[in-house]
Amino acid sequence: MLTTKGKQLGLLLLLLLMSPLAVAHTGEGIVGGFMSGFVHPLTGWDHITAMVAVGILGAFIGRPAIWLLPITFPLMMVVGGIVGLAGVPLPLVEPGIAASSIVLGTLIALAVRPPLWVAMALVGLFAVFHGYAHGKELPNATNPLAYSLGFVVSTGLLHLVGIAIGELVRWPAGKIAARVVGGVIALAGVGFLTGMV
Repeated sequence: MLTTKGKQLGLLLLLLLMSPLAVAHTGEGIVGGFMSGFVHPLTGWDHITAMVAVGILGAFIGRPAIWLLPITFPLMMVVGGIVGLAGVPLPLVEPGIAASSIVLGTLIALAVRPPLWVAMALVGLFAVFHGYAHGKELPNATNPLAYSLGFVVSTGLLHLVGIAIGELVRWPAGKIAARVVGGVIALAGVGFLTGMV
């Protein structure tokens, strides 16, 4: 029987899965503040998969990665955002975003637990690509600071969903479920890379 927390997590996952498919880096439609930033990561599968993967991987590796990876991601996303705002060219942004889902999802699917410094380096690198894409979009926002705050809060919640999924590894069936989610994330990344998703 599901606990109240289990039901809440299930409902959150269902809502995330029902978010509309959208290309999240078009630069169009970013006209508001906090709510626009909050909703933005929930409207693109490339965001959802990467953010959830960071949380799952952190949980897979264990402490302190369970908290350090979800902290590393938004910090490095800010670095990428600043680079994007400054107009500094960064090649292969969209492939880098797709690679985040492919690589992190594959690590989860194969239950690979890289050393903490390797995991942090990977997460940080991928976060720069995600942040850069948003930095390029921020000048269109009415209130860039409020938009960024909403985006960070939403990103943190997606990381928490990933951590919750990753915590399932305490049970044999949960370990299988988490690895399957990792496989789905990796396949979604291939879809982003090839333009099929």
